[in-house]
Parts: sequence; C-alpha cells; structure tokens
Amino acid sequence: MEKTNKTSLGLEENVAGLLSYVLGWLTGLIFLLAEKKSKFVRFHALQSIMTFLPLSVLAWLLGWIGAPKVTYGSYYGYSVPTVNPGIPALTYLSWIIWAISFVLWIVLMIKAYQGEKFKLPVVGDIAEKHA
Repeated sequence: MEKTNKTSLGLEENVAGLLSYVLGWLTGLIFLLAEKKSKFVRFHALQSIMTFLPLSVLAWLLGWIGAPKVTYGSYYGYSVPTVNPGIPALTYLSWIIWAISFVLWIVLMIKAYQGEKFKLPVVGDIAEKHA
C-alpha cells in the first residue's frame, strides 16, 4: 500500500477514496463536492459517478421496461386485471448489469483502500483528466 496523506476533509486518502464508492454515485458526488485538495479522492469520486450513475439508470430502465405489468380493464362493469408479461430478456439484462455493478463496486472499493489509482477503461481516463 502506498503512503497515504490527509485530505482536506481530515481523512486518509485511501479511506476517503473507498468512501467515495460506498453508496455508488451518491457518495462519489458528495466527495467530489466536498474534497478540494486530494486529486486521488477526486479521481475516485469522479470515477464512481461516471461508472455507477449510468449503470444504475440503465439497469433500472431496462428492469422497468422489461417487468411484467398488470393493467385493469372493464368487463361488463367489473374491473378485470390483465397481465402483460413484459420482456423477460430486458429484465435478465438488468440483472446482469446489477451483478456487474456489484463486482465493480467491490473491486473499486478494495483498490481505493489499497491506495491504488485503479482506472476503468474510458471513464478512468476521463476521471483522471478532470480530477
């Protein structure tokens, strides 16, 4: 593990880096706004936002679109439920995205705690440039 330094928040850099992933993009946003000094923490906060916000939105949308829906229609004055089976492939794709997100979440927290500036493809370069 690399030597850690204190951040402007009074935390060790590796701990603040880990915390920027704990609640996904939400803690990434908090640490990006709060941390003024440490490029290490700002990098991990940006990478957290740029990784988990799009994955969360995509997984949620696919799950919502693919989920079965119950609608109610009228049949001789009675409310009758009708089930639309949805699109199971989209629901499964949503589950796969959540599983990938979970694995990334664990790996990124471990790497940040170890003091490593572990860059994901594409978003890691962008986060490094703007940290």
